[in-house]
Amino acid sequence: MIVVCGGIKGGGGKTTLATNLAVMRALAGHDILLVDADEQDSASDFTVLRNQIFEPNGGAGYTAIKLRGQAVRSEVARMASKYDDVVIDAGGRDNTGHRAALLVANLYLVPLFPGSFDAWTLDSVAKLIDEASTFNDQLKSICFINRADAQGGDNEEAAQVARETEGLIFLEQPIGTRKAFRRSASEGKAVVEYRPKDTKAIDEITRLYRSVFDEKWILAQENR
Repeated sequence: MIVVCGGIKGGGGKTTLATNLAVMRALAGHDILLVDADEQDSASDFTVLRNQIFEPNGGAGYTAIKLRGQAVRSEVARMASKYDDVVIDAGGRDNTGHRAALLVANLYLVPLFPGSFDAWTLDSVAKLIDEASTFNDQLKSICFINRADAQGGDNEEAAQVARETEGLIFLEQPIGTRKAFRRSASEGKAVVEYRPKDTKAIDEITRLYRSVFDEKWILAQENR
């Protein structure tokens, strides 16, 4: 499966999600390619740190490369068969690399940050998905609330916009604002590896992981 973590607004935690999913999939015994297609290079920086920390035990545990522009499409298409899964961090801009990633993707993950302008961008995201689907009829898209507020109405307001957006499957289980995600990233780890354990963070990212890699779940949601 080729999974793209993206959107057209920065700050939604896309790199955190991409690196966590890549590590978790690798820990489950799969051969993973992590593609950094974001100009900020955050996924690459995470991998460098992870390689340094886990060098005695084989390094990051996955293969990572940096691609830009149309090379995201051509190189991923060329290399995908060599891996069990590919995770692409496409960042938060509507650029050539982002669009190229959607042309080879099976699943597009769009984290939505509540209480911001993110919800206003979903119409543009829907247009991006529609354009990509013209050339890639395998593309499915999931939207969910990331960095959810502990209370207040912003989560539900953003969720309602997402539910009404054409072309998106809305995942009703949000991921909260948790220090464990930041702290684990600063140590080159996925949140499932971080100690002391944050069981809520682990439960939330595990639900997302299962939704992403369970093709039967995706198909069932699409046919609802």
